[in-house]
Amino acid sequence: MRIDIITVVPNLLKGPFDHSILKRAEEKGLAEVRIHDLRPYGIGKQKSVDDYAFGGGAGMVMMIEPIAACIQALQRERSYDEVIYMSPDGKTFCQSMANELSLKENLIILCGHYKGVDERVRQHFITREISVGDYVLSGGELAAAIVADAVIRLIPGVLNDETSALTDSFQDGLLAPPVYTRPADYQGMKVPEVLLSGHAAKIENWRFEESVRRTRERRPDLLGFEKGEKQGDKP
Repeated sequence: MRIDIITVVPNLLKGPFDHSILKRAEEKGLAEVRIHDLRPYGIGKQKSVDDYAFGGGAGMVMMIEPIAACIQALQRERSYDEVIYMSPDGKTFCQSMANELSLKENLIILCGHYKGVDERVRQHFITREISVGDYVLSGGELAAAIVADAVIRLIPGVLNDETSALTDSFQDGLLAPPVYTRPADYQGMKVPEVLLSGHAAKIENWRFEESVRRTRERRPDLLGFEKGEKQGDKP
């Protein structure tokens, strides 16, 4: 998989991709992330990438010309499955979306900045808009890093234990169950006995029940309930 990220502040994205799982994925040849500075595609001697909005209003808007030039330059080199725009009003990112995107070959992610991008970019170049939550960031860079991380870790071979991603929270619509490690007894705080039993079926059943319990307590919306409702409250 290759992910090309377009940004006006490329330095914001250097750290996330130089360490840990994402770095190993690139070293293994399983994923490639390229950061593209929009500034060289800017207009005039100043290489401007933003301008005032027609009709007035506070804030600057990223212009269509530099963005179109950058996207088209990338598309001349290869075919892309998606051109994604990180936007507060996009569809909220979730695990099923990460699963879907992990099956793609090539992705472009455009990071918004200032007051966003010229609407014509969204109308004519963007195939999907994604939000990472109901709040506003200074730009789309951190959001793009979140999406890239969630997607790349799902690629077979990226994680040392390929079954690890399959047991993550949200993969089966539930939160993950509690986990414990040594020592089995720390100052009277003990690991549940079932986990020490060696009985695989009982352990699996305990984990499922704990996942359901934790989801009901912390994220009842995932089970179709509102907070405070009990299962029998719904028709």
